[in-house]
Amino acid sequence: MNPDSQGLLVVEDDPGLMRQLRWSLEKYAPHFADTRQSALTQIRLHHPSVVLQDLGLPPDANGIEEGIATLQEILAYAPDTKVIVVTGNGDQTSAVRAIGLGAWDFYQKPLDIDILNIIIDRAQHIWSLEHEYKSLSQSSKSALAGLIASSQSMLGIVRLIEKVGPTQATTLIIGETGTGKEVIARSLHELSTHKHGKFVAINCASIPDNLLESELFGHEKGAFTGAVKQTPGKIESAHEGTLFLDEIGDMPVELQAKMLRFLQERVIERIGGRTEIPINTRILCATHQNLQERIKDGLFREDLYYRISEITIDVPPLRERNGDSIPIAQSILRQASLKHARSMRGFTSDAILAIETYPWPGNVRELENRINRAVIMAEGKMVSSQDLGLSKPASGMLPTLKEIRFSAEHEALERILAISEGNLTRAADLLGVSRPTLYDLLKRHNIHQD
Repeated sequence: MNPDSQGLLVVEDDPGLMRQLRWSLEKYAPHFADTRQSALTQIRLHHPSVVLQDLGLPPDANGIEEGIATLQEILAYAPDTKVIVVTGNGDQTSAVRAIGLGAWDFYQKPLDIDILNIIIDRAQHIWSLEHEYKSLSQSSKSALAGLIASSQSMLGIVRLIEKVGPTQATTLIIGETGTGKEVIARSLHELSTHKHGKFVAINCASIPDNLLESELFGHEKGAFTGAVKQTPGKIESAHEGTLFLDEIGDMPVELQAKMLRFLQERVIERIGGRTEIPINTRILCATHQNLQERIKDGLFREDLYYRISEITIDVPPLRERNGDSIPIAQSILRQASLKHARSMRGFTSDAILAIETYPWPGNVRELENRINRAVIMAEGKMVSSQDLGLSKPASGMLPTLKEIRFSAEHEALERILAISEGNLTRAADLLGVSRPTLYDLLKRHNIHQD
């Protein structure tokens, strides 16, 4: 088994329990170890994604210190491994200690195989998402390094960025506050012929109306009270680069006419000036507003809308990006750990479930704020749902094993269809199934291909 594959290692010294687990967990083709040394040997040989480990190991079979030492050495060698510790019935203290040291989850004896399968499946699913994100990050262009996409909707946006980036098309990015519109704008800039110039961003909603024109177009000395020197504006600063007009939907109607003239003629005049200044810049715009409604209400010019929306990128909110929240959270956690000098190992299972189920009204920005606060305030090495300020999900929210398998199969089909661009022959080859089998899968999951 190579480091890129999933696998399961069971660390258990009870021969009877080992036989039971060998039979009941056979779908994972598990490897087994009964001591700390043999466990570390198996880790180095097989690189399992998940370890199911009893805390009571020889020579301290009645205690937990040997098990704790084994856990620490496993995570020191393979920090991404999801370790599920098994404790005695009622031994909550040992479980909490193990979680604090970096264990992903815990399970108390006596074993219920169905529930254990659910926990292992979820651990492998999370490991797979993290591993896929790392692979994409390493292989993607630096221009797209800030974008994390696992969902089909975001993978479609990545492909659109790759097509639009090298062009000169004026692009409008639409999405709720906090969805990452500026990250997309910067990616477009990095892929464009203007990437060696400045990326100049201005938020049209954060500057008072009476100052916004001067900020954009600049002014000459003496143009108005307080104009003590000639000052170039943001548009002029973006010459040979990219101008990003964030929240353009909030631009005053009076200023929209002047902006439209600039977009049409690509020249500006500073306030109080008489000289036309030619500008060569890529124009990108973003808004959380419904511009069609703003046009109906007389708050946004229709001709300006058509000028800025040669290409439109509609960014879905985080709650609609199935599979994106955990990889994004893991990336933010790594950055926050470095920023705040905290060696956080990851999220507890309740935190992962909370992240997956919380609707994130503030989108990625809210997720980033909660994780930064959690990294500062967390007592242990793992971030819990409590650290994130989220309610601990009820146990009844865990999906059944059948639901997990169906969901994973559905996500795999959508991902492969996206990669193969709808070519069913290629999709079947990538999945390792025949075309008739692929047709059956698509029908079962109600996925239609035009």
